[in-house]
Amino acid sequence: MIAAPVYVELLAHPKATQTYVDRFLAAAGIEVDFRIEEAVWRETARAFRGYVERRRRSSGGHPKRLLVDFLIGAHAMLKADRLYTLDPGLYAQDFPNLKLMT
Repeated sequence: MIAAPVYVELLAHPKATQTYVDRFLAAAGIEVDFRIEEAVWRETARAFRGYVERRRRSSGGHPKRLLVDFLIGAHAMLKADRLYTLDPGLYAQDFPNLKLMT
């Protein structure tokens, strides 16, 4: 299962079409969660708040992260058993119980 923002990111690839992405996901048995539930939003808020507090304490010294990264991490933690990512460091601190795969 993937969160809807991941689906949107897949479609943003210049060579991706909706038909291609939909067929790929169907063939891989991957469902898109277009209706993200309240628990995911609450976990997103918890993790994002922690990030914002760390950023304030460091006077903004860390690169700015997007809210959608927190939504993807929270969704994976609550609705899936792992997150495939090319940037595990992005999720490790805010979602320490999330199994990360690269």
